[in-house]
Amino acid sequence: MTTYPITSNPSLVQQAESLAAQLEFTQSSLPEVGRLLQVLTSHITQGQIGEIGSGCGVGATWIVSALHPDSTLITIESDRDRAKVVQQLFADKSNVRALQGDWRDLLTYAPFDLLFADGGKAKLTEPQTLITALKPRGFILLDDLTPQEYWPPEWHGRTDPIREFWLKDPRIAATEIRVTAKSSVILATRIQ
Repeated sequence: MTTYPITSNPSLVQQAESLAAQLEFTQSSLPEVGRLLQVLTSHITQGQIGEIGSGCGVGATWIVSALHPDSTLITIESDRDRAKVVQQLFADKSNVRALQGDWRDLLTYAPFDLLFADGGKAKLTEPQTLITALKPRGFILLDDLTPQEYWPPEWHGRTDPIREFWLKDPRIAATEIRVTAKSSVILATRIQ
């Protein structure tokens, strides 16, 4: 098996990671998720991308690292202080809007070609709403999933409602992708 070296993170990503460290924010997107966002974003040449849960901007900077000039990113963060940090991070990017507010406020910009449902509980509590926020053939990425073999004992024997919905809803085609040994994502596209 051939292995390839992992290139360093883009400088804007490094800035966001530094901001997250300064604010002691520990829930930023993994680099492996960031690279997947970068790949997905690179295929959207004239579209709209949304992100729920900016955090300190790590996921958004991965998106911006591949954002086409004719595409737009709208990211929203509920925490006022983190939202301000992200707004400052993207102050010189005319095709990036960093908002502060409830994730539902992002829906006014729908439909999306790509939606990164990162923060909050929308992927669990309102999956129907997220599907309707996608354009036909639009993608949604859900991260922060733990592979079943790493579930804590109290989870054993339970059904995971996120996987149960997202991997079985007939309006989407979806797959679970392992991004690290102990972390996976669901990538889905709207087919109906």
